[in-house]
Formats: sequence, C-alpha cells, structure tokens
Amino acid sequence: MLDFNGLGLLSPLSAGLSAAGYTKPTPIQAQALPAALAGRDVLGLAQTGTGKTAAFALPVLQALAKADKRARPHYPRALIMLPTRELALQVGTVFDLLGLHLPFTNAVVHGGVSINPQIKALAAGVDILIATPGRLIDLMDQGKCKLDNVVLFVLDEADRMLDMGFLPAVKKIVAKLPKAGRQTMFFSATMPNDVSGLAESLLHDHVRVEVTPPATTVERIDQSVIHLDMAQKAPTLVKLLSDPAVETAIIFTRTKHGANKLAAQLAGAGLGADAYHANKSQNARERALDAFRAGKTRALVATDIAARGIDVDLITHVFNYDLPEVPDAYVHRIGRTGRAGRAGTAVSLVTPADRPLLKQIEKVTRQSIPRHPMEPAAAAILPQLKPERPPQPQPKRGNRAKPAGQPGERSSQGRPGHRGQPRHGEAARNDSPRPDAPRSDMLRAEGTAAPAAAPAARPQPPRPQQGPRPQGQQGQRPPAQGQRPAPHGKPQNHSRPAAKQAADNRPARDGAAQPQRAQRPARETTEAGGDWTPDFLRRPARG
Repeated sequence: MLDFNGLGLLSPLSAGLSAAGYTKPTPIQAQALPAALAGRDVLGLAQTGTGKTAAFALPVLQALAKADKRARPHYPRALIMLPTRELALQVGTVFDLLGLHLPFTNAVVHGGVSINPQIKALAAGVDILIATPGRLIDLMDQGKCKLDNVVLFVLDEADRMLDMGFLPAVKKIVAKLPKAGRQTMFFSATMPNDVSGLAESLLHDHVRVEVTPPATTVERIDQSVIHLDMAQKAPTLVKLLSDPAVETAIIFTRTKHGANKLAAQLAGAGLGADAYHANKSQNARERALDAFRAGKTRALVATDIAARGIDVDLITHVFNYDLPEVPDAYVHRIGRTGRAGRAGTAVSLVTPADRPLLKQIEKVTRQSIPRHPMEPAAAAILPQLKPERPPQPQPKRGNRAKPAGQPGERSSQGRPGHRGQPRHGEAARNDSPRPDAPRSDMLRAEGTAAPAAAPAARPQPPRPQQGPRPQGQQGQRPPAQGQRPAPHGKPQNHSRPAAKQAADNRPARDGAAQPQRAQRPARETTEAGGDWTPDFLRRPARG
C-alpha cells in the first residue's frame, strides 16, 4: 500500500490525515487497516513508534461516522484502554487530529487528577473514551460510566498493562462489555503466555499482523558489547556515564527492584539518575520524566515495558545493564536512541552468564555486535569518584573510670569481637583499638602521640560515695552501684587500671587527625588515600 487513497476512508478522515501530516501508511498501518476497516478483530504485534495509534484510530472514527449515532450521557460508544496517563494523553492527541473534521467528542480519563471534570464530561456524552484501568473502574463503581453501548474496544500496550498488575482490572472491565456486536483490536509489543491468553479470550475470528522493527533503526546505531564479571558492572557503568559525550541515557535493567537499586547506586556516585518503572506512582514517573526532559537528570533507569512510555527523541545513549531475556526486546531497547535521523550509541554489559542471550540477540538482528575489552577494574575508577570524607563528630571528653570490682561491671573476657577480644582477622593484641574505645586508644593505634595534659574535670552533681576513690582519679566520682553505662554514646572502659584509664582520656593535640574506625581486612583503600567509598564501587574481597 503506497498511500491511504485505496482504503475507502471518508473525506473528513482523509482531510484529518492530511492535516496531521500523514502521507503514506507505516507497515503496521498497511497490514492492520484493511482488516480493521472491514470490521474484523485485529491482533497487532508492534512496538511504540510504529504508527499503531493511527492503525486503530482510523477504523474507530470511520465506524462511528458510518453508524451516525451519538453517545448518550454516561454511555460511551468506543473505549480505548491504555496503561498510563502519558500514553492516554498521546492517544487523545491523535484522535483530536484525525477527527478534526468529525463531530465526535472524546475524553481522556486517568488517575492523579480530580475526577469531577471527568464525571462532568461523561455526563455531557462522550463518543470515544480513552482511559486507564484504575480511573475507569472508579467511574464505573460510582455509576458515572456504563459500557453497555460500547461497539469498539481497543486494548493497547497489553503486555505493559499486565506487567503493571492491571490484569484483574482489565478482566473486570471486559466483563461489562457487550458480548455481541463488538469489534476488538488488541495491540502488544511482545506476546508472553499471559498476554496471549488474554488476547484469545477477547478476540473472535481475528487477523494477526506483526511488524519487525526496520533494519535501518539498528543500522544507524553504534552498538558494542563489553564483557566483564558481575562485580564489575556497576563501576564500569559509572565510568561510562561519566563521559561528557553521554548527554542523555536510558539504562535498562531486567527487574523493577534492579532499577531502584541501580538508580540509588548511580546517585551515590554523584550521577543524576531516576528509576522509571511500573511500580512507581504516576506522579513519581511524571516527575522523573520531566526532570529528564529538562536536563536535570542525565539518565533514567528503566524496565523494558515502562520505557515504552518515554516519549523523548534526543536520547544519545542506551545502556543494557541487563540483557533482555526476549531477543526482540533488544531491538526495542536500542530503538530509544538514534531517532529522527540522528545517530545513537548502544552499549551492553555482558557477563559470562549472559553470553547465550547475546548469541540469540545476534541471531535475531542478523549481525555480530562488536566486542570491546573488559573495562579496567574498580582501582582505575575509584580515585576519580572518591568524595571527600565527611567531617567526623568529636567524641566527648571527661569519661570517668569505673573502679575494678564494682557491682555491675562486665568482664573483659568474652566472645570474639566483644570487649577485650580481637575481631576476626585482627592481631591478638591486648591494646588493639576497639570501634567503641576512647579516642586516645584510636590515635595511639594509628601512631599519633597522646598529649601529656589531662582534661579538666567536668562538674558533676553530688552523689553518695561508694567506697574509697582509686589513686590518680582525684576530682572524679565513680558511678553509683549497679549503674549501667551512660546512654548518650559515651564510651565506658570497664576493668581497666585507673592510671591507664586516666591517660587514655587525655585529649588530642590541636590539629591532630581525626580517628577512623578500625578497618576490616576485606575493605580496600584507593590510591587517593582513605577508605571511604560507596560500597557498590568496591571490588570484591579476595579470599
């Protein structure tokens, strides 16, 4: 089909096509329109951006125009159901353009906004209702929308609808549709078993049309593969995103949880990124998308199906953090870049476990994707990304010693890692610093000399004497009998000689380095010095 002239469209529709800028049918339109205009049910397999909206909008408008009936209040004649507000608004715009010269009214109803204007529109009579499942059920439950007169039903983005958990809502809505005299058009980018089962329950004597993404979409995208281990994926991605050439990017993960985790990791490395998936609220998705479009964030971390709602043309890079389990999804993913005649870049991070999937992808795309050597290990990345260590709170001074033998004291002997015992991997030394030891213990362990001056005694309210004071502790009172350590985070030294305790409580010299917690052997340091780095950027410990 070279143009729309041979389809027998009504003249107002032909005028609408011209006004909207349609010149010739896309492959999905060329296959679906003849059957749909003839009143047949249609099962269409095509991703977003192939022109499928017009493939069902034209038959809906033509059928309503031929029927020459108008909708009654609360009783729409056609129902178009989509999973998200973004898609619903886009489809509403297409109906406005194509139906410009027709007398029909359409309304877009979705959550996240007041329901009252939507109720008012339905009360006035709506020919074409474009709806998301949640808000439509709200309207049905209130008796403001009745589906008894629906003669045209379109379910778009069916796989995404089910991925978002809308299957029960879809079944509830479908149960209210007329069984006879209804034409159904069902569109999905993929056809897993649950989607296929839903399609079979809705369609009768249908025509199946399928469109493979054009090869030119892949040809103008520079693709590459980086082979690495699982532990190297996050640091390698951080380094890639740090390149100024990456202006805007979509990063694909296999799961919603993985998208959340990776977005948090990138934010921890100082790279602006938001997660974008079906479990996010509608408002959260809109905020993330608005920030992305405005350039406030450079990257969106998304799942396959959610990303189809992203209508952004200027995406310079696509990163496959996880390879898709369905090879066709690879083409859908990288098709987010290289749009409007521009070049794009797609990079896949491939672990040894992913290599069978990579072979399947290359079979589907009929090309060998160039390989690159494994990115340098985290040691080459960490010095560039290591933030300054935040200032440490100053430990309070003036801890009082507890004389040996007082009731309630704890023994210095115990389990490994408790008071008086070394942690695993530490040298068995009696003077090993503990994370909760006084500051002077830490400083002495790191080679910082302790000052000679003792701190001034902190004024204390009078307390009853509990026995003689030990030598060298004038000006300090022991805690009351049976008293537990203070709850304010002040470290207490139990079962230590009084003279040693007094020396331990001496303050550091002015300008002395702040103490750091004793490091576990598994933690490595960077060349830039220090041991503080986001955990996800650390290399795995070597046994």
